[in-house]
Amino acid sequence: MKILEVENINKYFYDPIRFKVLEDISFSVEKGKLMSMIGKSGSGKSTLLYILSTMDTDYQGKLWIDQELVTGKKNDALAEIRNNKIGFVFQFHYLLQEFSCLKNIMIPALKLGIASKEAIEDKAMKIMEILDIKEQALKPANKLSGGQQQRVAIARALINDPAIIMCDEPTGNLDSKNTAIILDIFKNLTKEMKQTIITVTHDESFALQSDEVIELKDGHLI
Repeated sequence: MKILEVENINKYFYDPIRFKVLEDISFSVEKGKLMSMIGKSGSGKSTLLYILSTMDTDYQGKLWIDQELVTGKKNDALAEIRNNKIGFVFQFHYLLQEFSCLKNIMIPALKLGIASKEAIEDKAMKIMEILDIKEQALKPANKLSGGQQQRVAIARALINDPAIIMCDEPTGNLDSKNTAIILDIFKNLTKEMKQTIITVTHDESFALQSDEVIELKDGHLI
């Protein structure tokens, strides 16, 4: 099943002059796959990721997420789609440093408000167990290593059962050991939980171990 599909995406920047940054981008991603987007700086991959995550709506073309056309929807509807269907993992984990790991993970689900606090806490603990950070649950985020903090960020992205996890350089600040751990986690999530993960990365070895790789050059798929 196609979990994401883009058709003829074109994107312009207008400052300081009109410039086409993405040209006729079309592809799809199947459910349960790890897909990496690669390309040199300025190739358009991060711009494309922001379009795929519905945070940038100023483009031409069409975008479907979980078989729903999201192009043209109003901001409130897009915010609901992001809350329900998209998890985010960034190069910088953006954890609340004084909060416990458990509380950081629970925040998106508490905000969504569709389950009790007890149910959300139970679910968060189960996800932490899968990611091998359950013993860190009550520690403040600032007491964890960089690799552990990124695993907390992944757990936070998983808490609302998203259709897709979007990642922007998720291993960019990690050493080779922790990069390998994150890659193994992603592989297990796609294989065992049928989680779809789309990631922008400069790490070629990471990308080559993904299920699918797309490369951008000067705004074109190559």
